[in-house]
Amino acid sequence: MDDITALRAALAAAETRARAAETRATDAEARAVSAEAQITHLKHLIARMRQDRFGTSSERGRRLLDQLELELEELETTQAEDTFENAADLAVRATAPRNNRGRQPLPADLPRERMVLPAPTQCPCCGGMRLSKLGESITETLEVIPRQFKVIQTVREKFTCRDCESITQPPAPFYPISRGRAGPELLAGILCDKYLQHLPLNRQSDAFAREGIDLDTSTLADWVGACTATLAPLNALIRVHVLAAGRLHADDTTVPVLAKGRTRTGRLWNYVRDDHPFGGTAPPAVWFRYSRDRKGEHPVDHLSGWTGIVQSDAYAGYNALTKPGRQPAPVVSAGCWAHGRRGLFKIAEKDKAPLAIEAVRRIDAIFEAERVINGTPDQHRLAVRQESSAPMVEDLFMWMRDTCQRMSSKNPIAQAMSYFLRRPDMFTRFLHDGRICLTNNAAERALRGIALGRKAWLFAGSDRGGERAAAMYSLIVTARLNLVDPKA
Repeated sequence: MDDITALRAALAAAETRARAAETRATDAEARAVSAEAQITHLKHLIARMRQDRFGTSSERGRRLLDQLELELEELETTQAEDTFENAADLAVRATAPRNNRGRQPLPADLPRERMVLPAPTQCPCCGGMRLSKLGESITETLEVIPRQFKVIQTVREKFTCRDCESITQPPAPFYPISRGRAGPELLAGILCDKYLQHLPLNRQSDAFAREGIDLDTSTLADWVGACTATLAPLNALIRVHVLAAGRLHADDTTVPVLAKGRTRTGRLWNYVRDDHPFGGTAPPAVWFRYSRDRKGEHPVDHLSGWTGIVQSDAYAGYNALTKPGRQPAPVVSAGCWAHGRRGLFKIAEKDKAPLAIEAVRRIDAIFEAERVINGTPDQHRLAVRQESSAPMVEDLFMWMRDTCQRMSSKNPIAQAMSYFLRRPDMFTRFLHDGRICLTNNAAERALRGIALGRKAWLFAGSDRGGERAAAMYSLIVTARLNLVDPKA
């Protein structure tokens, strides 16, 4: 009787545990479904923000995108931690369903190291010894080899002549910096870590120390300064190449600069040559310049002696370039439709105002017509624009003028429309020159890395530091525009 009672108690306890496990599994599955839905939603938002180049302003949109990506990272990490595949119980882990979620194969060009596990010597089922190979299962795991340092000894042997007793020796090879204590690969890594990965020199020094290499911040700073001087001729060539273009994109962004115990705001200007939208074959390039402030005298100085088309926002500092009598000739200014669209897009997105929504719809139709001819020769672009875009632009401006006449000038929609109406020549110039782009996105994209770097390095250190940053960004961003690894 006692045995039966014990068995009943054990059965009841087992049923209770089973129900609890089932409840936990149901809750876990519900959490997983909820997390999966949130992850899918966030991925959709992030993809839409990345594709919508003409939405919110670049820096505000970048901050929002960073926040969404951080939230997505946290959700995916939590989901992976809670999945059955990572359960502490090995039995639960072994029965977990496999979830590859679109896992991509590892790059085929990576070297493979084949590690074959010892084969069984007898059948685990019957103990037979006659085994023949049927096939194999391969699991590929990505691994990293820690970076290694080495010292290269460049030996220059000396020889003496037995006839005249003169001494001869091969000339020293070229070194990027004097005495060649740092090799080109090491210097390229330091520069890219500082200006591309935004890792300050003091943190790089700490990282070297953890790997057993004693390189203090002062030494690294000396190398960065020496590299800036060595690479100056390349920057000069980039400047010549950029200013040889007949059309440039121009923009600027803030950069914090430390000055006498306080931080003030400097500017980094960029001038982008990109002929690909109208079928040009010249390689793209970007030339950066630094200044202490945002006075209009700086773009005048940067573009002294140059004439052509400048695509930019409506910053008044570029107006001096367009004045009659400028030598060698006035610069032609072209507007950025993406800047104009943003004000209307914000109102349409936030307030759901029908007039703003209609304005965005009309502008988007112009963008859609432009996408079809992107990358084609300028004469073809001009012909298509005259046929399809010109009527839409004319109707848009007439509709905006009529709309603004029926509302207060202080209305946010009227103010957003006035961005176009005050500058009709700038915004219609693309209809008369096939080289002109609809937007200034090329310059904004070139500044994107600097906006990210401000969070890491905080300030440039001095005006000279700003000038060095401009020189390095000219090289790094130009390399990336041409799909070249800056470290190569």
